[in-house]
Amino acid sequence: MLIEDVFKFKKKSLIYTAIFVSFLLLFSILIPTLRTPAFEILKYPLGLFTLISREVEGIIFYHRNFVQNEKLKKEIDFLKKKVNAANEVYLENRRLKNLLSFKQKTHLKVVSARIIGRSADNWSSIVIIDKGSYNGIKRGFVVINYLGLVGRVIETGGSTSKIMLINDPGFGVSAIVQRSRQEGLVSGTLGRSLIMKYLPKDADIRACDVVITSGLTEAYPKGLLIGSVISIGEEFSGLTCYAIIKPTVNLSSIEEVLIIIP
Repeated sequence: MLIEDVFKFKKKSLIYTAIFVSFLLLFSILIPTLRTPAFEILKYPLGLFTLISREVEGIIFYHRNFVQNEKLKKEIDFLKKKVNAANEVYLENRRLKNLLSFKQKTHLKVVSARIIGRSADNWSSIVIIDKGSYNGIKRGFVVINYLGLVGRVIETGGSTSKIMLINDPGFGVSAIVQRSRQEGLVSGTLGRSLIMKYLPKDADIRACDVVITSGLTEAYPKGLLIGSVISIGEEFSGLTCYAIIKPTVNLSSIEEVLIIIP
């Protein structure tokens, strides 16, 4: 609206200036003695005319650039959305391809599911999946993905189920160190790491050792990847040791899982 007002004002100024100049030129032609004074007088309106013309050109240039910039911004935003959508599809396809490949290679009977919700509190690590009793899911079933152990089913509905992740403090599974076969109990810490407890002081365990399920806990098949050892420490009692484990599965970003059907 402001630009339109400026154009109207400039247009009127140009018209008045043009009329004034026309009259002066006409009189200077009809009356030669007025020619020199007329040209002197015309210097000012012509200068004003030039100034106004430049301002109008500047406004037009600015307006065109503004419109073009806005158009380019919209096009860039649109392309960004397209790229993000394409990238999301690519990542999802890669995850699903990995899950499918695992399903085809494993001897386990599994049902795939998507995570559709997460616990909002700070004292548990629970997710909700889009499969339930209608799909044959039952309480206690083990949940994995192509990288390793994810958790277990703790509650089922008709079309959804609740999964306790392995980093929940209420989670526990018998495990062994793959290299030395040292046994222990892995449980959650609510953080990004797990803890392997009840290790003897002379336990054969060291950093980077791989930890897997031992098969001693009911429903958990032997050999599922849990994580790798980050560090080892001694309990306060001084009688046993513990190991901090980094989960193989990135629990904070997991989106698809597999439920083992016994």
